[in-house]
Amino acid sequence: MLTAAPTLAQAQEFLSIKGNTVNIRAKPTTKSEIAWELIKGYPVQVIAREGDWLKVKDFEGMLGWVHKPLTTDEPHFLVKANTVNLRSGPGTNHAVVTKLNKYDIVKTLEKQGDWAKVQTADDQEGWMSTSLGWGW
Repeated sequence: MLTAAPTLAQAQEFLSIKGNTVNIRAKPTTKSEIAWELIKGYPVQVIAREGDWLKVKDFEGMLGWVHKPLTTDEPHFLVKANTVNLRSGPGTNHAVVTKLNKYDIVKTLEKQGDWAKVQTADDQEGWMSTSLGWGW
């Protein structure tokens, strides 16, 4: 039986950081050194699993381990462009509501093609091109 190869979207599993500040560790144990910290909502790509630990990759490609209970399946995007127009609808023909800055984290509400309706930390909603963010 032939099966189709997974698409890029199927092959990538993302989660978001749940705690306000979460330690990303060098190894899958709380006794391991802290490699860096991530803030609430930051999307991470899951690379591997070991018990309750997830090996994750961040936007810059750094790898580390996070305890799974400190993550959520609530989707978020990290803005990767210097400035992103947040628009009133899914397309460049819609009015600009506000601007997002590089490294802003926004909650994903819905997707429509290559556009995502997102919510900012101050509860402003609008649409951004998914190509300008990293996450899901």
